[in-house]
Amino acid sequence: MPNQKTAVSTEAQPVEMNPLDAIPNEIPFDVPYGLPISLDRAQAVISAAVAEAKKRNWKMNVAVADSGGNLVAFQRMDGAMLASIKIAEHKARASATFRRPTKIFEDGVQLMHLNYLLAFDGIIASRGGIPLIDQGVIIGAVGCSGGTDSQDEVVSKAGAAVIS
Repeated sequence: MPNQKTAVSTEAQPVEMNPLDAIPNEIPFDVPYGLPISLDRAQAVISAAVAEAKKRNWKMNVAVADSGGNLVAFQRMDGAMLASIKIAEHKARASATFRRPTKIFEDGVQLMHLNYLLAFDGIIASRGGIPLIDQGVIIGAVGCSGGTDSQDEVVSKAGAAVIS
C-alpha cells in the first residue's frame, strides 16, 4: 500500500515538572552559625547519647563538632566498630557545615535519586548527624555511628536533646 499515510498525533504530551526547578522563597536550612559549642556542653551531648545507646545495648561511636565542623569531643564505647570512628566524625562535621541533619542527604540519594549530592565535598548520605541549635544558632553537631543508620539517628537525637 504505497499511498497509505500514517496519522501523527498533534496532542501535546503532559510535561512532568522537575521538583528541582521549584524556587523557594527562602533559603532552606538558613540557620546562622553561632559561637562554637564548649567542651562541657559537648561532653554532656556525648553522655546523653551514650546513655541512650547503653539503654538499648548498642555499641556506638559518638562525635561532637563545633559550629565550624571541627571535632570538640569524641567517645568510643567498648566494642564499637573501629570503622565507625571516622564515620561518626564525618556525620558531625557534615551536619554542622551543611546546617542540616545528614538524613536529608540520605533521603536525597536514596529516595529522590539526587546522586550528584555525592560529588559535594564533605557530604555523607547516612543519617546519624544532627545539628546542635541553641537560641536559633548552630553551635555544633553530633554524629553517631556503629549501628544501622536508624539506630545511629536515635542515639544522635538523644544527644542533641541536651541542647535546647
